[in-house]
Amino acid sequence: MPYDAVVLAGGAARRLGGADKPGVRVGGRALLDRVLTACADARTTVVVAAPRSTARPVRWAREEPPGAGPVAALAAGLRHITAEHAVVLSADLPFLRADTLRRLLTALGESGADGALLTDADGRDQPLVAAYRTAALRRELDALAAAHDGLTGLPLRRLTGALRLTRVPDPHASFDCDTWDDIVNARARIREHGHVLDEWISAVKDELGIDLDVDTNVLLDLARDAAHGVARPAAPLTTFLVGYAAARGEGGPEAVAEAARKAAALALRWEEEAAGAGESGGPSAPDAG
Repeated sequence: MPYDAVVLAGGAARRLGGADKPGVRVGGRALLDRVLTACADARTTVVVAAPRSTARPVRWAREEPPGAGPVAALAAGLRHITAEHAVVLSADLPFLRADTLRRLLTALGESGADGALLTDADGRDQPLVAAYRTAALRRELDALAAAHDGLTGLPLRRLTGALRLTRVPDPHASFDCDTWDDIVNARARIREHGHVLDEWISAVKDELGIDLDVDTNVLLDLARDAAHGVARPAAPLTTFLVGYAAARGEGGPEAVAEAARKAAALALRWEEEAAGAGESGGPSAPDAG
């Protein structure tokens, strides 16, 4: 489902002592960049904040006056999008992923509601991790502006309370970083065994500017085969050469898989030869008789 994204990144972060929250790093990446990676499929991404360096190009907007609150910021972002559906996000979601947004958009389409939002571990609505019908947002924002002579200082519940919403429970993706304790918690959670490899690969791809999905299990299996069948240092060198070969070819996931298959077969042949040499006792010695 095509969508545009509006990311609100201009809050005062009072509970962080006024720190630059969108720029705080979790897993080596700024919180804002982590969110921008999750919504990379958006046709247009608008970040409502003062412009800064980001991992991918975005369009910038600003509420008037700056600091007028989330409703005013959302209205400012909506002026720059045209898609029928809008994903609205805060900039402090360390565990947000693209599949979460697809689930929200699917729930929105199937329910016929005005919006689909995540709920957190306590069942609370998270209106800044949500997908909305753009027309419904504009309709209610216009009504609020008319009723209150503007949008400055209005809480989000004034907006969401007028919308028909469906909810998608997700305590992981809805986790946001309001305090330094939250930051510490997020930094610890991404190093847990079940997440650390995915987090690391995502961070490296962002750092290198690579937009490529590959089967990491294939590469891990190849590294194991090279280490076992050849020598331990062969593992990182072989995976590097596989990536280089794929880049010289078609460059997509299929090219990586094919290069990995060839290298794994070669490592197996090396292992088989070594086993054969051991069984035969090596080259025959000259006859001493």
